[in-house]
Amino acid sequence: MSTPQNNMSLTGEPPAKLSTTQKVATGIGWTGIFIFILALFNLQLPSFFLWSAIALIAIGVIIFANDLYIGRSAGVKNDGIWFRSMTARGILAWGTGILLTLFYIVLYWFPQYLGYNPDGPNGGLVALFDPLSKLISGQPASQWFVYGTLYTLAILAFGYKFLLKYRHNKYEVLRTYSVMFFQLGFAFLIPEILMRLNQPYFNPVNIWPLNYDLFAGYKLSEFFSAGNIGLLMLFFGIASIFVITPILTYFYGKRWYCSWVCGCGGLAETAGDPYRHLSDKSRAAWKFERYIIHTVLVLVVVMTIAVVYSFLNENPDQFWLDKNIFLLGTAVFLIILFGLIWIFKRHRLARDAKKGAIISLTIVLAIIGVFYFSGITYGYLLRQWYGFLIGAAFSGVIGVGFYPIFGNRVWCRFGCPMAAVLGMQQRLFSKFRITTNGGQCISCGNCSTYCEMGIDVRAYAQKGENIVRSSCVGCGICSAVCPRGVLKLENGSLDGRINSEAVLLGNDVDLLDLIREQKKATRKN
Repeated sequence: MSTPQNNMSLTGEPPAKLSTTQKVATGIGWTGIFIFILALFNLQLPSFFLWSAIALIAIGVIIFANDLYIGRSAGVKNDGIWFRSMTARGILAWGTGILLTLFYIVLYWFPQYLGYNPDGPNGGLVALFDPLSKLISGQPASQWFVYGTLYTLAILAFGYKFLLKYRHNKYEVLRTYSVMFFQLGFAFLIPEILMRLNQPYFNPVNIWPLNYDLFAGYKLSEFFSAGNIGLLMLFFGIASIFVITPILTYFYGKRWYCSWVCGCGGLAETAGDPYRHLSDKSRAAWKFERYIIHTVLVLVVVMTIAVVYSFLNENPDQFWLDKNIFLLGTAVFLIILFGLIWIFKRHRLARDAKKGAIISLTIVLAIIGVFYFSGITYGYLLRQWYGFLIGAAFSGVIGVGFYPIFGNRVWCRFGCPMAAVLGMQQRLFSKFRITTNGGQCISCGNCSTYCEMGIDVRAYAQKGENIVRSSCVGCGICSAVCPRGVLKLENGSLDGRINSEAVLLGNDVDLLDLIREQKKATRKN
């Protein structure tokens, strides 16, 4: 007699055990990881082991994904994700989270335990990556090269798995190819090749304020000492902030960056895909998200102003820009920007958003005033603390290490200042929205379950409202998992984009009251 399978999901399937092929694939992948672990014990492994480890991990993921998806019907299914230890905050999830967190702690603050030696030959794991680093950049590996290689490998390998899983959706396929391309070419290879050519390390897709070191004193010195190439890099970095980003966000929303280009988003979408359903959908989490992410934005703005002011203060005769003129110009720019938003977009801001905007501007202007009147520079100290708390602890240790516990977009949702900037632009100025056909919604909840940014998509779909949220990264998964085609990503006119009063005629509206109101309005006209 067969054992009955108890399933609490109407549309799901009981969690299947790993097949023999999947077990073999898992073993192959872990063999590659085991080689990296062996290298930690300072064993002098030949370069063959590096290529073998990378190949074994990639092959293991590919075989596992092929067996899991090829030969089966396309489309996303509720396949017991809440019954698996790895995807339901079980022992495996907590163990994985702890290991990832420990790895990030060692990577950021104790790289010597990985074998990194800035004063001599590397050892351990870092030494294993020396041949690859010398091949690309001509220099020995650092802990950051090791991290970049593993990061890129994860996006490429799990990107393949993602492509198979969402092969029924053209949008998901295209954007996955995009993040794989930008990570491999722009985020990994180009900066290393630039170093081989004795040029400053520059990642063109890492835009301020995510790249909080763009205006740091040491980076500005690198740009200016590199001649025209360095000035071109600096110009591109500034143009990305004030020209490229606003234009692309106006037409396509923040998805052009967060879901198509950004490396943080690329890792979240590929390696972090199995954990997207873990994002907190509560109202309390949404409120905390709004406060914390904009607080980080204020911190990075203050820190950037401080480091530029410090740089100009230390080099008073080298540039036409005076430190005090810089402070006054920054203050005027922020006041004008705030004034324009307040005049033309005030109606789009909720009461707490207006209050937060006023408080944030006041804080920044007050700190600018302190710099101006005291002449004291805190740039390097602020950069050091920001790099420790936000750049390392938040974005790395928590942002990735907590994937299996809090979902794959912890950093993007609660900490990324770039997401905050793009979110404001998307909410106030962009043509992007997700339209809903509420009459077709069956309230299955797939859209809300798989929203990695914690948005209750179903609540919008049930009312037939457009989804216009500053936190939405436009990943399109809500549309991909909808069995009825209710959701559609669009770039339309700004008119009627935010239709908060659009609801279905049903329990939400008394039809007779609506008819009376329309008659009154007709008589007045």
